[in-house]
Amino acid sequence: MIDEAVTAESGDASTGPRSIPGAPVPRRPRPGWLTAPWLMLLLPVLASGVDAVLVSLDSPWWERGLAALATLSLLLRRRYPVLVLLLTLPGAFLTFVWIAPITAVYSVASRRSRPWVATLCAIAFALVEFFHWPLSDHPLALNRDNALYAIQCMMLGAAPAALGLLARTRRELAVRLDELTKGQQRESRLLAERVLATERARLAREMHDVVSHQVSLISIQAGALQVSTGDPAAKATAVTIRELAVRTLEELRQMVGVLRAAGMRPEEPLAPQPRLADLPRLIEDSGLHVTSELCPGDRPWPEAVERAAYRTVQEALTNITKHAPGATVEVRLASRGTRLTVEVHNGCPPQRPGPARLPGGGHGLVGLRERAQLLGGAFAATPTPDGGFTVRAELPAAGD
Repeated sequence: MIDEAVTAESGDASTGPRSIPGAPVPRRPRPGWLTAPWLMLLLPVLASGVDAVLVSLDSPWWERGLAALATLSLLLRRRYPVLVLLLTLPGAFLTFVWIAPITAVYSVASRRSRPWVATLCAIAFALVEFFHWPLSDHPLALNRDNALYAIQCMMLGAAPAALGLLARTRRELAVRLDELTKGQQRESRLLAERVLATERARLAREMHDVVSHQVSLISIQAGALQVSTGDPAAKATAVTIRELAVRTLEELRQMVGVLRAAGMRPEEPLAPQPRLADLPRLIEDSGLHVTSELCPGDRPWPEAVERAAYRTVQEALTNITKHAPGATVEVRLASRGTRLTVEVHNGCPPQRPGPARLPGGGHGLVGLRERAQLLGGAFAATPTPDGGFTVRAELPAAGD
């Protein structure tokens, strides 16, 4: 059943993938040669050349020359549209070429921003077409034939001008629409940044008012215990608790400063981030029975990799303190080629009554996995058969 479902979704190899009913069919992209600028430039020239050859096939050489001049001048219609129109009018007046002057009128209307220029060019072409050479063939008589011919000449001049104006308007609307889209995207980005700044300020207030207050109380109580107790072990524990509380307050102050900066550069420089050289102190201050083997190698690791390795060990030791107090811990740091391997393993904790376990939200391991994946590495956190737990991260040197 699973194979059939997969086959139904991916489609048969001979028939290709099946389309989902009701889904829009993707439009096939046009070949590049159909939208090439040189093709759009040469097509009217080729059509005008065919028209000139058919019109002036049995004409004198000077008429064929005027028709050729009208055809070849279309190559300059994008840069000099008015001049090209003036070059095509003699051929339209003395011969019966149409495509060249019509294309010239369209070019003037689509390239010039002033509509009156396109109107004058369309009128000039209509008059040249109406008063065609020889003039004796077009008497100014008020009859039906002259009226119909005048309407035809006006349509020959007005139609390409209208199409040119439509094309220019369409281009301008596309530019305006692009500007409006960019403006809306910019406004959306500014609104998102404003919401983010507001949320950062709220988080900074909460951290400052709640977390900072609680950690300060812990530091004060540890200091009081350090002064009042006479037990050397209790005094050493109080000193460790106070140092950890002070260090937490310093990191919390830096974090609150970053949140209040709302993405801008803080006025004060941030404290240096932890590196691999800080791991021995972290292990020593953890209060656990830790056996460490730190061999990062001689190569310099990127700052992001060292910080990720430090945070991995820190989070693992914190979880062991919460959920497996008293368990034996092994911390290994090794360099394997271009990858830095971090592994923290704890055994089964002793079954003895103790203080209530600290609450955990489960977000620490998720953050470590995301940090490793962002660097292009791998992360695993699995229980072991002996009742312990292993946290392992592999961080590549190219993670920076």
